[in-house]
Amino acid sequence: MGLTKMTSSGSVAASWLRPITAGPAPLLTRAGHVGYAARRLGELVQGRPPGITGHQWSSALRDSFDQVVCAADSGRPVFAVQVAPPPAGTAARRAERMTSVVCAAVGLPVLRVESTTLRGADHARRFVEYVIDARSYAAGSGAEGGYAIEFREIVGRLPDGRSGPVNDLGALARAAVVEAYVERRLADPIVRGMHVRWTGGPAEGWSWVEVRPGRCLVERVGLFAQRFSCGVDPGQLAEDLAAVAVGERLRDLDAVEPSLVDRDELRGRLRRLAARRDEFDGGFAFDHLCAD
Repeated sequence: MGLTKMTSSGSVAASWLRPITAGPAPLLTRAGHVGYAARRLGELVQGRPPGITGHQWSSALRDSFDQVVCAADSGRPVFAVQVAPPPAGTAARRAERMTSVVCAAVGLPVLRVESTTLRGADHARRFVEYVIDARSYAAGSGAEGGYAIEFREIVGRLPDGRSGPVNDLGALARAAVVEAYVERRLADPIVRGMHVRWTGGPAEGWSWVEVRPGRCLVERVGLFAQRFSCGVDPGQLAEDLAAVAVGERLRDLDAVEPSLVDRDELRGRLRRLAARRDEFDGGFAFDHLCAD
């Protein structure tokens, strides 16, 4: 199989990506895709593209993804997902950037979720299934598809019996919060949230719930969508993932007590974020959360 070839117009005619044809069987099969767990970038590429230094190449090839989604008919990678804590320190962030550069050069779209709570082993598969479904829906939502609303806005029956957006990744967490409130284990039944999209950078989603009067459990998730779209706004998706993280933390209420944030402190954090609105793609739409 040849490497990337260029047509006379300069477009890419072949891929630097190597089909997955060997190794463990896929963990999921869905809508014409198969998903493999724990694959290194080095297993997915063939040859070093022009413009990539030897150091970038050797560093990136060691990086791994929690899920790699391939076309079921060809085995060729379609996108990869990585769920991890934010890189600790400049060296780790530099290594992450080198991986991003190499993935862009070989044409591998990547979704990277940064969270101190979510983990690839526990959450990557559900996220991949959601993204595949959203992409499939978006592919048929043009004028000929006949869909009048976006995937995230489809209304149906929620886990707690209410009506609402059934394609909200945080729906289970929101239902669990209502249940905990009814059982008088939480001070408020609502998971609140907001999101922004940094210009030229990641989407960032926040979700929180008032666990004790005036004391909140806060989760923040970063979502880097590199050459990737699934028809759901990345900011909204990051906020929904933050709600998922809230639900995970609430499994052990005793453990979250030391990390609760005073409501006034949370409001101050949101105000500081709002003050940077010029750095956001689309501005800041959550001033109402900053008011006293």
